[in-house]
Amino acid sequence: MPTRRSVFIVDDDSSVRTSMFRLLREHGFGATLFESGGALHDYGNFDRAICVVLDINLDGKSGIDLRRELMEKGMTAPVIYITGNDCTANRAAALASGCVAYLTKPFSAQSLIESVMRAHAA
Repeated sequence: MPTRRSVFIVDDDSSVRTSMFRLLREHGFGATLFESGGALHDYGNFDRAICVVLDINLDGKSGIDLRRELMEKGMTAPVIYITGNDCTANRAAALASGCVAYLTKPFSAQSLIESVMRAHAA
């Protein structure tokens, strides 16, 4: 089994991806960046992911629906959802899907790193 060594980051905002990449690198984590759910879906190699940081709103596609699709394909990596559009329905659906964390933008660097560390320990 390959070693899980990268945090997969899926967000359609390049500045968010870049900020998380830099933060994770500062804390000793590698990161693989994806600008869309389709890019992640096509990439595969899910067994290399420590976890997936997944935006809930991806250019009209639901990150929660994407996770369900990927689970059907065998992805077992823990998921940390991030969102700039927090609402009761999104939160409930994300938590019901079994995520490690649900973070609302803007979230603190500490909350992201703590969530990744929990996922890495799982």
